[in-house]
Amino acid sequence: MIAGALLAQPSEGPPSSASLIPAFAGGFFFTFVPALLARRLLNLKSGVLRIVLCTVAAIAISGSTVGRLMGQGEEWSLLTVFWGVTLALAMLILLVLEVFVPSGVGPIGLAKELIRRIHRTKRYTQVSIISARTGLPRYATGRPSRNSPERNAAFAAALRRTLEESGVTFVKLGQLLSTRRDLLPKEFIDELSKLQNEVPPAPWEEVRRQLHAELGTAPEEYFAEFDAEPLAAASIAQVHRAVLHDGSAVVVKVQRPGIVRVVERDLDIVRRVATSLERRFGWARNIGAVDLADGFADSLREELDFHVEARNLAAVSAASGDHSPVRLPKVHQHLTTSRVLVMEALDGIPLGRADEVMSQRGTDRDGLARTLLAALLRQVMTDGIFHADPHPGNMLLLADDSVALLDFGSVGRLDTQLQGSLQRLLVGIDQRDPAGLRDAFIEIMDRSDAVDGESLERSLGRFMARHLGPGLMPDVEMFTDLFRIVSAHGVAVPAEVAAVFRALATLEGTLAHLAPGFNIVNESRAFASREITAQLRPASLRQAAEDELVSLLPLLRRLPRRADRITADLERGKFTVNTRIFSDPADQRVLSGLLHQALVAVLAATTGIMSVVLLASSGGPQVSDQLRLYEVFGYNLLVLSVIMMLRVLVGGFRRES
Repeated sequence: MIAGALLAQPSEGPPSSASLIPAFAGGFFFTFVPALLARRLLNLKSGVLRIVLCTVAAIAISGSTVGRLMGQGEEWSLLTVFWGVTLALAMLILLVLEVFVPSGVGPIGLAKELIRRIHRTKRYTQVSIISARTGLPRYATGRPSRNSPERNAAFAAALRRTLEESGVTFVKLGQLLSTRRDLLPKEFIDELSKLQNEVPPAPWEEVRRQLHAELGTAPEEYFAEFDAEPLAAASIAQVHRAVLHDGSAVVVKVQRPGIVRVVERDLDIVRRVATSLERRFGWARNIGAVDLADGFADSLREELDFHVEARNLAAVSAASGDHSPVRLPKVHQHLTTSRVLVMEALDGIPLGRADEVMSQRGTDRDGLARTLLAALLRQVMTDGIFHADPHPGNMLLLADDSVALLDFGSVGRLDTQLQGSLQRLLVGIDQRDPAGLRDAFIEIMDRSDAVDGESLERSLGRFMARHLGPGLMPDVEMFTDLFRIVSAHGVAVPAEVAAVFRALATLEGTLAHLAPGFNIVNESRAFASREITAQLRPASLRQAAEDELVSLLPLLRRLPRRADRITADLERGKFTVNTRIFSDPADQRVLSGLLHQALVAVLAATTGIMSVVLLASSGGPQVSDQLRLYEVFGYNLLVLSVIMMLRVLVGGFRRES
């Protein structure tokens, strides 16, 4: 056989060209089957070219290694070993290729990936140099501790400088972290709050080219006037005043050219760094670094798509209706693209710079603060969609002393169940009811099945005595302590709830600037009490009862038949209850996969032990001058053991990923 000729070559000396070509061709077709089987065993979608390369490599390696085990005329005795070694080598080569060059990545895709890796490495180097210059690595190996304020302050300052010098994505990440009072000590919150997002504006010619590319024509076709000097310039976009041909005054938000590519590259780095930190440090695992990175990436990608902002603004406007206490600008949808947003121009002053104007007008600052808080709480508890970043730069004081909300690139969304739970949470705080507060938290939080309710209730009782006792003035810091308590009891805060309290914390800073002394917690408690009271009015109760009855009608129709069936079974003594432990197909697949992996691992270990015993044995009939039958069996079993272990390893890696 030609494969046998290949096996015999090492003991025969160098083969001639005439004998090598047919031998190699025969061996190729003989070993092409193991290569295909290797792809099937590894469950890969490798192409024909990859299979051919694996076959050639497997022949070259297995023919030289197995051939050295035997002498002249012994090739038939180890033909199955040759075939098995070829299969194992093909599996190993396919696995290595899949790690470095995944299936489906052609030459062009491989070149693009190589270019991306080069750019990413260059960016890694830049950020690493910046962090080394700011001294960040000295602190990053330890966990931020609430009991070492001096070290935390130095750590936070190094982190802020690193983020600030690293560019837009890292500045945005720092601004997000500055709102997570439930995760970071006060020193980090204070330092990261200093991060600013203002940068020099992009040149007008670049902005004009961006407008032309997005609108499909010169800006003059749509705008009668366009102010080349921006009203404001941030790291992602800048805003210009303009006038449409119908005389409507508008503001045009234009994304900075090339910013998407920069952000995507940096987001990849943020994700990789978060994964590394979570793998190496306990403090990163405790704060959920990877989940934070993923949530940040999703939020920033939404902010880069102005279609999302336009939809958010439309949704908030529709939910608020015509009776909203705050003004929302209208979007010109026909001029809006993913990188250009055209909105109604509102005549007002940013709230952060309106102190002098409010003093001249005699504006009721407390009333204005109460209006803003009520607007946000109504968005949260009634509408289910709310502005997630209500800082002073996103608010305008209008001529009639009302307020307009701007920049809806970031919004939060809540379902009706979370809205009701948040209302009950605030009512529990207002009534100083630890049991009610515990129930509201368990409804809100993830993984509530493993919570020790009694221990949590006692902790909440101590929390209320510390923050809500006589003569105490509660503030938003109270919610930070509240989240730390529930986190200590193994309760995870859902992202939606974290977004609510992040928005409230941001609004507290805004209201503290607008109306010093304004107590956001007391006003929130009063608002929640009013909402609950409104739901208990006769008209509201009647409407709620009617809604519930309509939803229960299909069930009520089926109840008599089901009751009759149950009583009949009880009379005949045939009433039974069936419980299926693994009724969920997903659970069945997981269990089946684990059992399969365990069985193959046991078989691989057993086969390997048997092969070692057989190879060490000197018994058995003589197959050739140098080989006994037990040795032939040992080699075959050893190859089979290696193949099964490769299968187990690949399955384990796939399950981990």
